[in-house]
Amino acid sequence: MADTSDAVDTAAKAEDVEWCYDIVQDVSRTFAITVDVLEEPMSSSICIGYLLCRIPDTIEDARHIPPETRADLLDVYDEVVSTDSSTTAGAFEDAVVPWIPEDSDADWELLAQTPRVLRVFESQPVDVREAIRPAVREMVDGMATFLRRYADEDGIRIQTREELHEYCHYAAGVVGELVTNLVRDEELPAASRNRLTETADSFGHALQLVNVAKDVGEDYREEDNVYLPVRELATAGVAVDDLGDPDTVEGVVTVVERTIEDARGHLDDAQTWLEHVPERAGNRVAAWSIPYLLAVATLREIESRPADVLRTDGVKVDRSEVGAVIEATVGGLEEMSLGELRREIAAEPLTPANS
Repeated sequence: MADTSDAVDTAAKAEDVEWCYDIVQDVSRTFAITVDVLEEPMSSSICIGYLLCRIPDTIEDARHIPPETRADLLDVYDEVVSTDSSTTAGAFEDAVVPWIPEDSDADWELLAQTPRVLRVFESQPVDVREAIRPAVREMVDGMATFLRRYADEDGIRIQTREELHEYCHYAAGVVGELVTNLVRDEELPAASRNRLTETADSFGHALQLVNVAKDVGEDYREEDNVYLPVRELATAGVAVDDLGDPDTVEGVVTVVERTIEDARGHLDDAQTWLEHVPERAGNRVAAWSIPYLLAVATLREIESRPADVLRTDGVKVDRSEVGAVIEATVGGLEEMSLGELRREIAAEPLTPANS
């Protein structure tokens, strides 16, 4: 009788990979667009890399878990991802399952399936694993650091602009470094390799700063976190406990506007990164230009109505513009430079070509 074990293993691996593609659609539609635009093998590499980052991000945001316990869970996860520890994915699963809410969503489904994600990761080529692993571990270590730093507070309370930059690096800047690790190639000219390395952090950093400005009210209400620098808020006459008070809106807007300028500077470096990133191993510049240009559009909307960042419905880019950005990026970057498209979107909403 023929040995069917290889066929079974291959089928199980394919099922795991398919599950990863499915779950990324549920936990982040925006990032799923990037994964869809990429081609193989980069699509698989980025999909699994993103999921490995999403797991600790979910733990960091879990308000029902005490901060020190969240940090301890992140320590276990770091050991599982590392190569020099005997801690197994099963040990992390045992530690995290008791904390999964009964009304869990896709993010918690992802956590429950961490061993499956790690199986897919370990099946990747060595160079892919070694490109992803350092960035994931740096993110995990940074998140644990912030949780312990503010363990005695109601939530994270960023104090200064410098600390905000530190947080943005751990939360998103390392993702830019992860992507750079995957696409950087010795065949690239040294100048391009250097520019990629120098600007990698700014790609994720810029997007995170936009999110900080956009989600002021939501972060405070849902997670009890304040990422706008507390000292800058105090200078503007805003106490943290009064963040939702209508009388403090003017002061909050002052700090939001400063964060807009901060984000804009990082978007400049992010554009440089995009202009040097190579299209190799299935990588496509369009895939990374989409979240970048959506951040530009979001920044425009925040700037036009900064007080809305405190509202329940917040600040969002219209769905039709999201479609227009995807259409223009995937099909039109050769016709219009990234810089031209950025300037057009920064000035006014992009409309679909057939409108």
